[in-house]
Amino acid sequence: MSEIRYDAFVIGSGQAGTPLALALARAGLQTALIERQHVGGTCVNEGCTPTKTMVASARVADLVRRAADYGVRSASPAVDMRMVRERKREMVESFRKSSQQRLEQTRGLDLIFGEARFTGPGRIEVRLNSGSVQSMAAAKIFINTGTRASLPPVEGITEVPALDNVSIMELETLPEHLLVLGGGYIGVEFSQMFRRFGSEVTMIQSRERLLAREDPDVADELGKILREDGIGVLLSAQTFRASQAGSRIQLRVRTSAGDRTLTGSHLLVATGRRPNTEALDLPAAGIATDSKGFIHTNGRLETTVENVWALGDVKGGPAFTHISYDDYRVIRKNLLENGNATTDGRLVPYTVFTDPQLGRVGLSEMEARAQGREIRVARLPMNSVARALETGESRGFMKAVVDARSAQILGAAVLGTEGGEIMAMLEVAMIGKLPYTALRDGIFAHPTLAESLNNLFMAMEGT
Repeated sequence: MSEIRYDAFVIGSGQAGTPLALALARAGLQTALIERQHVGGTCVNEGCTPTKTMVASARVADLVRRAADYGVRSASPAVDMRMVRERKREMVESFRKSSQQRLEQTRGLDLIFGEARFTGPGRIEVRLNSGSVQSMAAAKIFINTGTRASLPPVEGITEVPALDNVSIMELETLPEHLLVLGGGYIGVEFSQMFRRFGSEVTMIQSRERLLAREDPDVADELGKILREDGIGVLLSAQTFRASQAGSRIQLRVRTSAGDRTLTGSHLLVATGRRPNTEALDLPAAGIATDSKGFIHTNGRLETTVENVWALGDVKGGPAFTHISYDDYRVIRKNLLENGNATTDGRLVPYTVFTDPQLGRVGLSEMEARAQGREIRVARLPMNSVARALETGESRGFMKAVVDARSAQILGAAVLGTEGGEIMAMLEVAMIGKLPYTALRDGIFAHPTLAESLNNLFMAMEGT
């Protein structure tokens, strides 16, 4: 079998791999982008694009249901899951097709559909989707293979028809009672989504609060909001057995009040992610991973093998599309622009697309105090924000962590309507190293959500 040689391989067409392959080819490197299934990675096919499309459908259902609160008479919403699914599929196909066309039209870039595995340093074998096998070699290799849902160590979990974040979006009928195992970002988004579609929903979280990485007050407030929406939330609940009784799924759960059995029509498992590295045979190339299979990298995204880099979720760390894209920018800067970029110390903003949203950036209050920093905390309930009250979206609160000496904003959490957008304003101030007083004294249009930043920082000073 003859070997095809390239200047660069990119394995995986996620939000780092796709723009990187384009940049390498445009820089004159003969490049192969190897994709197992669909162009676009998790974000386009299984994550951001489809889930946020469905979140939008769920929000419309909720607004119709609450129409009377706004003085609008409306019949109760009837959710057609097939149409919701079709809208989601069309959105995904549009995004995927656009990316694939751009790749296929780029000179010096070969888009190859198949599964790659290392056969040695700088060498891979690709089992093409057509059925044949091709050997390839390249001077530079970039791994962007992402992650997939993992199953928790629960007895019987592999023997029940459990859904994950991908398969649940393909349902064509609405679950009567959805059990959600896991209270992280994926769990809370899908719980609220399906509750708004009309399902009964029970969430089982093993830890003492939802979103365990967030400050307790933020997690508690979100839990309160979800309960207001009619979602059952069990905290500090250890699921130890899953079984099926006819068409029903049963979970045995241990709580402080004793063991209990939960019964539902469907089960969503949202307890974690595992890297897509097994099929790569990384040991054949000497590439080191941690015990879970995530690839070791340094701040320049270099692996333990020279001329091999890892980008995006497969290396562990913050699993967000925009972080994956920033990984691409680090590689581009260093390899193509002679720079010295690093992932060390970068801001990691993110938004949880519950309603209201949770926008987060920088240090949490808990993290700042753990570091022994001298801080001040600005806090403002959303029911003190004129725009939130006027639109009937006044749940939640916002807070910012400020360095007491420098007046620099260290981090923020905005649990409120358009929380991600308000968070981004605070992030811009952090990027520009503006003191909090610049936002306290800034003139923002009334009535907007932005002007709440005046009041947020005035509240910290008691004015």
